[in-house]
Amino acid sequence: MSPFESTLEIVVRSTEIDVNGHVNNAKYVEYLEWGREAFYEQIGAHYAALEEQGVITVTVNLTLNYRRECRQGEALTILTRPERLGRTSFVVRQEIKKAASGELAADATVTIVTIDVQTRRPVPVPELLVKLFTSS
Repeated sequence: MSPFESTLEIVVRSTEIDVNGHVNNAKYVEYLEWGREAFYEQIGAHYAALEEQGVITVTVNLTLNYRRECRQGEALTILTRPERLGRTSFVVRQEIKKAASGELAADATVTIVTIDVQTRRPVPVPELLVKLFTSS
């Protein structure tokens, strides 16, 4: 497994709370997306860098486990790390933890496919991303 792990710190806002007084379930998916964006930026694989190579990434599967509720004002840490590499796809593991206690609030595995910008068909994962899955 790669030693690389990106982190993103956020604070739960009032607009993310549902009628039950905790973070709405759909917001967790958004938090995970923010975490993946930070992951790409931290490794220099932001959207423009990938697009310059003629490739973009698309999420094709998301398995999300809700572990603990989160409430307004709580600081959260979103961790993202590479887990598995395929030929045209890869999987990242993500966790949302409560910053104060380190308690796991949610965890997910996300399968991402790399596609050609023009043809919209799967292509091999570019070296920019492959290097995350190889030990150095």
